Amino acid sequence: MCKIKVACSYANKCVRAGTNQSAFYKQINMADQSQNPGSGGPAGQGGGKFTPPGGGTPPGGYPTPPPGGGFGGPFGPFPGAGSMQPPPPPKEDTTPANYQIGQHIPKTINVKIPAHTLSFDEQQFLHLLAGSISLTRDEKKRIIDSIPRLKQAQVDELIRIFEEERRKFAELSAKHVEQLKKLEKQHWAEWQDLELAQKADEKKGADEAQADEIRKKLGL
Repeated sequence: MCKIKVACSYANKCVRAGTNQSAFYKQINMADQSQNPGSGGPAGQGGGKFTPPGGGTPPGGYPTPPPGGGFGGPFGPFPGAGSMQPPPPPKEDTTPANYQIGQHIPKTINVKIPAHTLSFDEQQFLHLLAGSISLTRDEKKRIIDSIPRLKQAQVDELIRIFEEERRKFAELSAKHVEQLKKLEKQHWAEWQDLELAQKADEKKGADEAQADEIRKKLGL
């Protein structure tokens, strides 16, 4: 490829040099004819076309380049600037980056699941749910609140879906990792808001229960 570039550069310089010198001799001929109108004798005898000393092709008077900007050489035409194709883009690296969604989430999550009769690891479920970057905070809260009404098969299916989501994101190439980290950080912040909201609701409920107890003691 470097050799082709050097050859094209040399050919283009030759073409420019030939074009400039040919224009120079053309201007000389026009000036000569304007001073000696109608004369048809050889140069030096009253007019006519100027011929450089020694005759033949003027120095630098190279042949006209073929269409496309090429230039004929002893080994065939050099490729013109218009015929050169840009190199193909580099092939994208699709090797899986194996980035694990949820790896920065604490092992213990302080969110309570309502009482239920199902059989599953609550911390594993909450870890998968908190690490999901496909669900919003409100969608995650609705799933938690609906646990007591779900069947065992439905909870098992939710766990399978969350695990499949993590596997799919792990298959993405390295160029997607920064975006995954950004989404993970955003969803974790939303999950922390959910935790704080649940704690606030618990405290409010505890305060109301305590107030009711006091009112009962006072006979109100």
